[in-house]
Amino acid sequence: MDIQKLDQTYIAGTYARFPVTIVKGKGSLVWDENGKEYIDLSTGIAVDIFGVADEQWMAAVTKQLGTLQHISNLYYTEPCAKLAQLLCEKTGMKKVFFGNSGAEANECAIKAARKWSEDKKGKEYSTIITLKNSFHGRTITTLAATGQDVFHHDFLPLTDGFVYAEPNDLADLARLIAENKCAAVMMEVVQGEGGVMPLDEAYVKGAAKLCQENDLLLICDEVQIGNGRSGMLYGYMTYGVQPDIVSTAKGLAGGLPLGATLLGEKVQNVLSAGTHGSTFGGNPVCCAGAINVLSRLDEKMLEGVEERSAYIKQELAGAKGVLGVSGVSGSSGSVGVFGADGQELGWQTDGGQGMQTLCPKQNVRLRVVQVGDAACAEMISAAESARVDTNVKIFLFIGFPSLLFFLRQPMANGKL
Repeated sequence: MDIQKLDQTYIAGTYARFPVTIVKGKGSLVWDENGKEYIDLSTGIAVDIFGVADEQWMAAVTKQLGTLQHISNLYYTEPCAKLAQLLCEKTGMKKVFFGNSGAEANECAIKAARKWSEDKKGKEYSTIITLKNSFHGRTITTLAATGQDVFHHDFLPLTDGFVYAEPNDLADLARLIAENKCAAVMMEVVQGEGGVMPLDEAYVKGAAKLCQENDLLLICDEVQIGNGRSGMLYGYMTYGVQPDIVSTAKGLAGGLPLGATLLGEKVQNVLSAGTHGSTFGGNPVCCAGAINVLSRLDEKMLEGVEERSAYIKQELAGAKGVLGVSGVSGSSGSVGVFGADGQELGWQTDGGQGMQTLCPKQNVRLRVVQVGDAACAEMISAAESARVDTNVKIFLFIGFPSLLFFLRQPMANGKL
């Protein structure tokens, strides 16, 4: 059966897929239909926290699957309650709403912020300030929250009530707060789709202060950087701020669809019965997977992330063709490769090995946090011996990888 032809015939063409059909995986390795082996540095675009077919994760999910796979949210379930408790204890937040994705988590964050503001200040105080170059999802409202016109033009009109501030410009943020009747400021502390760009610490702290002074909520979108990718559980923690609302998803359940909106003290009771909901949100099986993931993302694990970060930064800094290495302070697990001419970059080593990459905008982001030391070393070796047609700049960032496979077997004529 030609899976690629079948896919192209019956699935909406929303993804520019590589001509590779992955059939199985284990840990950091995946195999295509021809038995070719790859090191997956993307982990399903920041999802497979502990790699493919992790034994502990599978055991937790399988046990729950054999007990209760789904029940209406009109009833209580243990996995849902225990996961909410774990998230709140690890973050200091007070309540959690579960959905199925990052976009849904951000939708809930926006709804909660607007309802809080209407209840407290009046219906007209509904504007939410997001940042230019941000990305918050692909629903109509989260597209409106996204500060990039390239995502907007095919889907107008979008939801009203969003304005966009210049990143790292407190004066511009203060101006927009003064000019609009606002409910909240919403930001990614590291802009993923915007180019793997960490915000300045002074800016994040200054934005939090402006929110406090103007009675606004601070929303941190942790969909891409969250769940350990900054060297801390959530990226905002590296900045020393405490948001009022946090959204997270992607790696939360280790490969199952789960999003969460964490509500702080100000907004913990703003959503009541009937104001929001989700048929599958908080699904027992997904929650069981997430409990396993969060229980293992402990201090020792996160220290390991930082150790690998330091190693990769040090080794890549001296690699041929690399202009520079940077990233979130004290963290990394992804490598962003920036082409000087903005073109998609692919590397082929002298030994016939290579990297296949997907570039959002001008960036290639390589996921490396969960691969072992040998895989890290192999990637470094490939980078050093790669024939690169243009100078590249390497950014290390744990939060948002692109799709990248490191091909461990020789390529034919430079192709997969």
